Amino acid sequence: MEFSEHIKTANVENVVLRQPLHPPSRGTLCITGHHLLFSDREEEGSGRQMLLLLRNVDAIEKRISGSSGTITIKCKDLRVLQLDIPGMEQCLNIAHSIETLSCLDGVSEMYPFFYRPSDASLQDQWGLLSPENHYSQMKELHDRWRLSTVNRDYLVCPSYPPAVIVPKNTDDDMLEKAAKFRQGGRFPVLCYYHRKNGMVIMRSSQPRTGANRKRCKDDERLLQAVIDGSDKGFIIDTRSTQQALQDRMTGGGCESKSCYSSWTRLHRQMERGKALQESLIKLVEACGDESHNMDRWLSKLDNSKWLSHVQTALSTAGLLAECVERDGHSVLILGSEGTDSTLLISTLAQLIMDPCCRTLEGFLALLEREWVQAGHPFRQRCAHSAYSHARLQQESPVFLLLLDCVWQLWRQFPLALGFSEALLLRLATEAYVSNYGTFLCNSHQERCALGVKENTHCLFRALLRARERDCYSNPLYEPTELAIWPSVHPQSLQLWRGFFLRWTPQARHLEEAQEEIRNMVTEWGKLALS
Repeated sequence: MEFSEHIKTANVENVVLRQPLHPPSRGTLCITGHHLLFSDREEEGSGRQMLLLLRNVDAIEKRISGSSGTITIKCKDLRVLQLDIPGMEQCLNIAHSIETLSCLDGVSEMYPFFYRPSDASLQDQWGLLSPENHYSQMKELHDRWRLSTVNRDYLVCPSYPPAVIVPKNTDDDMLEKAAKFRQGGRFPVLCYYHRKNGMVIMRSSQPRTGANRKRCKDDERLLQAVIDGSDKGFIIDTRSTQQALQDRMTGGGCESKSCYSSWTRLHRQMERGKALQESLIKLVEACGDESHNMDRWLSKLDNSKWLSHVQTALSTAGLLAECVERDGHSVLILGSEGTDSTLLISTLAQLIMDPCCRTLEGFLALLEREWVQAGHPFRQRCAHSAYSHARLQQESPVFLLLLDCVWQLWRQFPLALGFSEALLLRLATEAYVSNYGTFLCNSHQERCALGVKENTHCLFRALLRARERDCYSNPLYEPTELAIWPSVHPQSLQLWRGFFLRWTPQARHLEEAQEEIRNMVTEWGKLALS
C-alpha cells in the first residue's frame, strides 16, 4: 500500500502549534506515512521541532472557522495538541490524513517495520531470554521440571510460546488433553520457581467444566504433579465466586473441590476489560479538570475507582507471595482467559519476592517472560487509550495498571528497585505507540507469522544499551534479599502524577527536581569511588 494515497496535502506553512509546557509557535507542518512533523521557523537558528508518530493519535477533533480551521489531537500518551491551520481545505485534508493514517490496521505497515536506528542492526539478538535459555539457566528446576515443546506448532495453545516448563512426570499427551480442558488451551505452566523453598507459581486459564461439571483426569494429574510431596496448594482465582458460576453457564467454571482435593481455591475479584478501560477514561477526565475545585477533583478521582484497582492488584499479589514465601505452598493463579489479571498478579508477586526481578535487566526479562512470551494481547488491549471516541471492543489498560502498581512499589521502597520511574513512563508510552516491535501483535505465534523478530528492533535490548541504561537505572539502588511487602492502605497509595499529570507544569518541575537529585547522587557515587 502507498501511504501517499492518504496524503492530499503534504505540508502547510504558517501553522500555529499549541502544546503542553511550551508557548505557542508558528511554523511548517508536514505529514508523512507515519509521522506528523512541525518545524518552528520563526526564530533564526532555533530549529525547534516536534515529531509525533501518527499511531500516537487517540482522537482528533476539527473545528472550521471562516477560511481557517483548528485541529485538536488527543494522544495515547495523554498529550493534547492544537494546530491552527490557515485554509479550510488544507485543514480538512490534514485532518483526514491524520484520521486515516493513525488507524491503519496492517501490522507490517506500522512504523517499527520501517524504523532503522544507526546504532543497531536487524541481525542483533532479538529479545533477552527465550524459554529454552531461561530453563537451562535454572539448574534447580531440572530434577522435577522439564521443558516441553508440545506447542511447537501453536496447535495446542495459540497464545503460548513453543516451549513451556511443566512437571517432569507429565507427558505431552497429558498436556494436550489438559489444554482441551482449559479456556483457549492455556493449560497450567510454570512461571516462577522460588529458590528459597522450591515452591512454584503456575498460571493458566479457567477450566471448561461447564454446566454439566465436566472433569479432566489429565488436568487433575498435572496439578497433582505440581505439589508432589507437599500437603496442599492454593488456587487463586481472579474472578469473583459469582463470576465463576456465571462462566460455568457459558462453558467455563472452576476446579471442583472433590476432583482437586489437594488444592484450596481462593477468589479475589479483579476488574478487567471494559470496566478497567472506563476507569482509565474517568481518571484521565478527572486529571484534565481545570475547575480548580478540590472537592470536585477528589470526587472524580474516587469515582474513577482506578486507585481501588491498584489496591486490589497489590493486595492479591501480596496474598500470592504470602502463600509461596511465608506459608511454603505452591500456587496456581488463573482467570477467565489467563492473559490479563493472571499475568498482572504473577508479575507483581515475583517483584515482591525475588530480588533478581528488581534489577533493570531482571525487570525487563520478567516483562518479556510474563507478558510478551506469555501471550498478553497487546495489540487488542492497547489499540486505544483514554481519549478515543471509538466504541470499546477489547481495549483494557492492564499493562498500564501493572506499571502503576510497580510505581507504588518503587515509591514505597525507593532503594529496593534497580530502575527509575523514567523507565516505567517509557514503557507506559511504548505499549501504546513505539518505534520497536516488542509490543506488536497479540502472541508469539502472530509475531512469528508476521516476521516481527526479523524486521523490527527489540525495545528491551535498546533499553539496556549504555546510554539508555544510565537514564533508566536507579542511582539509590541497594540490593536486598528480603521480600518487599507493599502497604495497600488507602493512605499508602498515591496517584501516579508522573504519568497522569505528566503534561502539567507541576509534574515537569517535579521531574526536573528528580533529575537534579539523580545527577547529584551519581556525582557523589563517582566521588566515593575515586
